[in-house]
Amino acid sequence: MRVALHSVIRAGAIDGYRSEHAVIPDDLERSFARLGIHDWTIWRSGDRLFHVVECDDFDAAMRELDSDPANLAWQQTIGEFVETFRDADGDRGYAPIEEVWDLRRQRGDEHRP
Repeated sequence: MRVALHSVIRAGAIDGYRSEHAVIPDDLERSFARLGIHDWTIWRSGDRLFHVVECDDFDAAMRELDSDPANLAWQQTIGEFVETFRDADGDRGYAPIEEVWDLRRQRGDEHRP
């Protein structure tokens, strides 16, 4: 499955975020692999971050990450730079944002890379 997330960088924290997030810790990368998170890409526009996560089961992975020591340590570090996550309606929340359209799905080849 693929989900998109939206977060906001704290004022003045863009350079620090870029620097800190250039590479995630090895133990967090191992946790992602164990939990079925295959890819996580982040784009930035101004103070807005847009994440695309390719995973087996997003909700299950997030539940496990809530108590994962590697993730808890990472959240303390990266949390200095991220103000909040936003849901599909722009409210505070960690729910995936709404997918509106997908070219692969329209073509009927959503299972191709």
